[in-house]
Amino acid sequence: MKTIVLVRHAKSDWNADYGEDHDRPLAPRGIRAAKRLGKLLAATGGVPDLILSSTAVRARTTIELARDAGEWDVQIRLHRELYGAGPGTILNLAGGLPDAVDTVMFAGHEPGWSQAVSAFIGGGDIRMPTACMARIEFAAEQWDRVRVGHGLLTALMPPKALD
Repeated sequence: MKTIVLVRHAKSDWNADYGEDHDRPLAPRGIRAAKRLGKLLAATGGVPDLILSSTAVRARTTIELARDAGEWDVQIRLHRELYGAGPGTILNLAGGLPDAVDTVMFAGHEPGWSQAVSAFIGGGDIRMPTACMARIEFAAEQWDRVRVGHGLLTALMPPKALD
């Protein structure tokens, strides 16, 4: 079985001093949520084998804080193409993973993350607020066999669940 975990970046700080949207940092509330997410996933056995993250500051910081707070021993690989990505980009990146990786976590953005969850499970109106996590399982043994419409949503954890 292959599993894709999508994490939308935590709450960002629109009032911060930053140049481009890509550089927008997390708000204090987002920092707290990211740390809680990391601890919760560690406590429930939800730690991935590998993390692929958008290069945007808010996505990268979210996943770094989660990993550090949960004490995950997991590599983070940054991919600029995850900024603004949707289901196709996610599947392309997953398709290139070694089959020894069973669970991959992607850290990124809306609206692509909600679209990806809906596509992976074959429809539905899925909404991913900031700091939301979705876990989708696929009955496939190789990443290149993971397909849109064949996933099973096994967890959808909005940030309020982290409190």
